[in-house]
Amino acid sequence: MIKYILLACACMPLALTAQKIAYNIVYNVYEDTARGNYDIYIMNLDGSGKKNITNHPAVDWVYNTYEDKVFFISDRDTCHRCFFLYEMDAEGNNLRKVSNLQLEDSWMDSRGNGKEWIVSGRKGKELRAQLFLLNVTDGSYRQLTTDTAALHLDPAFSPDGRQVVFRYKRDRRNRDMATELWLMNTDGSNLHQLTSYPEDDTTAAWHAYKAGPPRWNHKEDFITYQSLQKSDYHLYAISPDGKKNWKLTSNNLNEGWHDWSSDGNWLAIEMFDRGQTHFDIYLFNWQTKELKQLTDSWKFEQAPSFVKVTL
Repeated sequence: MIKYILLACACMPLALTAQKIAYNIVYNVYEDTARGNYDIYIMNLDGSGKKNITNHPAVDWVYNTYEDKVFFISDRDTCHRCFFLYEMDAEGNNLRKVSNLQLEDSWMDSRGNGKEWIVSGRKGKELRAQLFLLNVTDGSYRQLTTDTAALHLDPAFSPDGRQVVFRYKRDRRNRDMATELWLMNTDGSNLHQLTSYPEDDTTAAWHAYKAGPPRWNHKEDFITYQSLQKSDYHLYAISPDGKKNWKLTSNNLNEGWHDWSSDGNWLAIEMFDRGQTHFDIYLFNWQTKELKQLTDSWKFEQAPSFVKVTL
């Protein structure tokens, strides 16, 4: 049995069955390793009711939601790992392809009541890993960044939608250059570095996350990200002005992709062993500081995201 430690000593019961649940969790499962097939699952906030909502022999990977809509990248109907954006409801119905813009394997975010998304996309062989503003109603898009040598991935909007934080590297082909979190206005101005990996830490290989995909806690206005430091992945947090940077979690399992509920009360985290052989979804109650394991199937169960359900 996997053991874990809580992030606080005194905890109140989670009492999930005694309250009305406003969220479900969607997540990705490595369904068929022989064919490289990922499917998207949904479950209740207490881990019950797990269901495959894509059931398709493709790479389907959810990277965010809005209200009760699930937005995911998929290589269905195209070449292997040639990703485009799709939308469906939380039951897997009303599926539609959103746009003809080819996307990178990257997190994304929305503003304007879910009408406009910021994504990392590509056009042709040279224009790769650039940020685009995408209208999900008609599929039109506008390119936001133009530095073709740079890497722009995993964007997330500020609570007011006027800024965006993302993973950035000036030379995407330079393995010796760290990918850090950068912040800029959504008109492309005021680009500046936010995180700086500790210079004395040599435990992260070139391909490891020194600053992983950022998620913005809208309720308390801070940014969280995973980072491999001292040989383990944990979650870290930083204020938007960069003045405060702290370690958010201290579990004996590694922690990676994660998501905040829109009310800021819940944090869903994928957690895994150091050898990265077993990934599971955990739910952290931000108020009571209790951590609960939700999956344990010995499949790769990763990248949770909250989706609202009808009460």
